[in-house]
Amino acid sequence: MARERVQLGGNYRKLYVATALSNVGDGMSAVAYPWLATAITRNPLLVASVAAAQRLPWLFFTLPAGVITDRVDRKRAMVLMDSLRCGFTLLVAFAVLSEQGTLPAPDDVKNIVGTRTGLYLLLLAATVLLGCAEVLRDNCGQTFMPSIVEPQHLERANGRMWAIESAANTFIGPPVGSLLLLAAFSVPFFVDAASFFFAAALVALIPGTFRASRPDRAPAMAGAGAGAFAGAVGSPSWRAELAEGVKWLWGNQLLRSMAIILGVMNMASSLSGAMFVLFSQDVLDITPLTFTFMGFGFAVGSVVGGYVAPWMSRTFGSGTCLAITLGSSAVAHLLVGLSSWWPLTAVLFAVGTLLGSTWNVITVSLRQTIIPSHLLGRVNSVYRFFAWGMMPVGAMLGGAVVAVGTSVTTHEMSLRWVWFVDAGIHAVLFVFGSRLLTTERLEAARAAAAEPAPQPTALTQA
Repeated sequence: MARERVQLGGNYRKLYVATALSNVGDGMSAVAYPWLATAITRNPLLVASVAAAQRLPWLFFTLPAGVITDRVDRKRAMVLMDSLRCGFTLLVAFAVLSEQGTLPAPDDVKNIVGTRTGLYLLLLAATVLLGCAEVLRDNCGQTFMPSIVEPQHLERANGRMWAIESAANTFIGPPVGSLLLLAAFSVPFFVDAASFFFAAALVALIPGTFRASRPDRAPAMAGAGAGAFAGAVGSPSWRAELAEGVKWLWGNQLLRSMAIILGVMNMASSLSGAMFVLFSQDVLDITPLTFTFMGFGFAVGSVVGGYVAPWMSRTFGSGTCLAITLGSSAVAHLLVGLSSWWPLTAVLFAVGTLLGSTWNVITVSLRQTIIPSHLLGRVNSVYRFFAWGMMPVGAMLGGAVVAVGTSVTTHEMSLRWVWFVDAGIHAVLFVFGSRLLTTERLEAARAAAAEPAPQPTALTQA
């Protein structure tokens, strides 16, 4: 153990602890923000708008953030983004504190009438700004690791980082957030802000500058101010670089199909996910603490899925596993819509996230294998644009489904409708995906990428 610490180094330990702290905060906010939204308003469209705002930056900011990451000091950008997230969260915390006497108890939000417009607008704006900071911070964080860890230790370093992110986000943060929420609505937001502050401080203690080496570009920013970021985005070549990534992805039929299918999958999941808190409160009749226990289904499935995915791919074939994920999602979401018992919902979530992790392991490994290394960052950003950019669209559709459903049926049934629509979309994806994403096509793509590039002949050199 002591030897491994020497190999990874003190800078890595600072980043590791900073990541753990910020992800505990993220886990708390995963419970606190949606629960606060339902204490401010019971309007399904307004609740869905908060969920959409959380993912909206992935639609409009993902592509430029990928270019900005290569043009700035990544450490300073991470410190700045976490500092901003601390500030935005403090604004929400003080706003909630100022109205805490008029807010309902966290376990009695179903009986509120009307909307607290001012607090809702602040929550919506803060959510968008937090999302923008998260997009850039995550992009910088993914490219920061090779600067502080030796290449031969990257796999171990990344594995430990992903493990602490998962544990903090799913096992530590949500139950802590639920307990703090029961104490007072404002408490988890103050603790969340503190987690961002200490995360920023730890990264700031890492010595050195961490700009990408780009001899063919204008000098990177000299400071971390807004003007420096504007200069980074405004360099005349960034659009051409981005266009190259878009062109490569769109020209690869397999990855193009995979990106579109994943985008529609995430749209369907967000359609039901945006209404999940209302569904939990009004159909499953659960409290914030029970909500956390039910959410453990996501965590358990994700962890188990990460271990069994390679075995499933070898045993059944990668394409078959992708088809199983699509088909099982349709069945699981249909059963959630029919269920009124939260333990069953938790089990269905565990199965769904287990297979979802299998999808991620197979598709991410495929992308890393077949995308040329000099295009990997840009093509991945375009891929994530499709994958994450459809989430806010799905969230708003979920709110619309409930709003329309309430006018023709009961409120409870309209909350079940989103799961039925979600299941129907996944069923259609299963039909198309099982034909487009076959094991044969995936293996052929891997084999083609493994072939050495043809060497130029004397004739072509002349």
